[in-house]
Amino acid sequence: MTASPGAVAGGIDDALSAAARSSTPGAAHARHLNAAGASLPSTAVLDAVIGHLRLEAKIGGYEAAEAARPNTESAYALVAALLGGRTEDVALTESATVSWQRAVDALRLGPGDRVVATASTYVSSALNLFELRRRHGVVIDVVGTDETGAVDLAGLRAALRAPAALVTAAHVPTSSGLVEPVAEIGAIAREAGVPFLLDATQSVGQLPLDVAALGCTLLVGTGRKFLRAPRGTGLLWVDPSLGLRPLAPDVRGAVWMEDDSYVLAPGARRFETWEHAHALRLGLVAALAELQAAGPDRVYAHIASLGSLARTGLAEVPGVRVVDPPAAGGGIVTFVREGEPPADTVRALRGHGLHVTSVPASHGRWDLSRRGLPAVVRASVHLYNTPDDITALTAALHP
Repeated sequence: MTASPGAVAGGIDDALSAAARSSTPGAAHARHLNAAGASLPSTAVLDAVIGHLRLEAKIGGYEAAEAARPNTESAYALVAALLGGRTEDVALTESATVSWQRAVDALRLGPGDRVVATASTYVSSALNLFELRRRHGVVIDVVGTDETGAVDLAGLRAALRAPAALVTAAHVPTSSGLVEPVAEIGAIAREAGVPFLLDATQSVGQLPLDVAALGCTLLVGTGRKFLRAPRGTGLLWVDPSLGLRPLAPDVRGAVWMEDDSYVLAPGARRFETWEHAHALRLGLVAALAELQAAGPDRVYAHIASLGSLARTGLAEVPGVRVVDPPAAGGGIVTFVREGEPPADTVRALRGHGLHVTSVPASHGRWDLSRRGLPAVVRASVHLYNTPDDITALTAALHP
């Protein structure tokens, strides 16, 4: 039997899940099935954020930042360990979109430069590409999908027979539980000598990542989803072999040396800005430390097992159609309810104490529109969820 995409050895971890629920205040409020939107933070994350804000109020922002610096600095090593990369190649940002923009800006794409993208590309990334096309004449080439719903690898190879400046793919899109074959994408891009930007927004924290094995040269991610960190936190990993320079250097990432010269900071920190929310960064540190302590593989296995349970259970509900492609896996499941707009389904489920969300086609035109779906309901699980949450979801959807 072939393992589903994103599968991790293990299964539902009752002990680990119980510990997560006991340290997650929101778990007592509702059945939160929206980790792909924003996960519930733990008490440790809350304490880190609020504690630093109180310290800022007591002694001042600069003074509090100095006191917290050793803790803040630990974020780089924690991210690097999660990605299988080097600490010096990690930058911290405010979101995955900010990371994407800084990375793409640094490529200095110009007239005729081709960007080869998968249909799973996120809306904000696509919008950025459209603007680059309008302003600079960049060419966008979207590769189609195969029978599993994943990128057509043969089509990707064909697209890269012509010169290209960038390959970009979302590991997991916003619009389904699809898990793209990113290692294969990376190998094809590497063979063609083209940089590969991996959008790990929906995968970091729920799927194993290893930048070397995946073959990406740029990776972006967010803290608020499967890492369970605060909103307003993001990460960027940059392969130093690219030799990229930020489009707009900041005092955080460069030193003004002479009247008309400056020197960039070594490593990926050249892409950071001085001003950021220190409290949120400390929340990110707390979330990363908790993931490391729990054991990432155990967390991934729990999420994948619950996702599989949800996919199977929803498919058995009369009037409900699971619309994930065959290459789906991990902890995200999308579905529609017969005769009901997804936004209405979300509101109805909220009345049952179940938190899911709807994703409109405008958030993933190259995916949802091509599949004839105006919108979908998205349920997504995390460590604090249990099989009982899946049972409650399917029961609430039963006619």
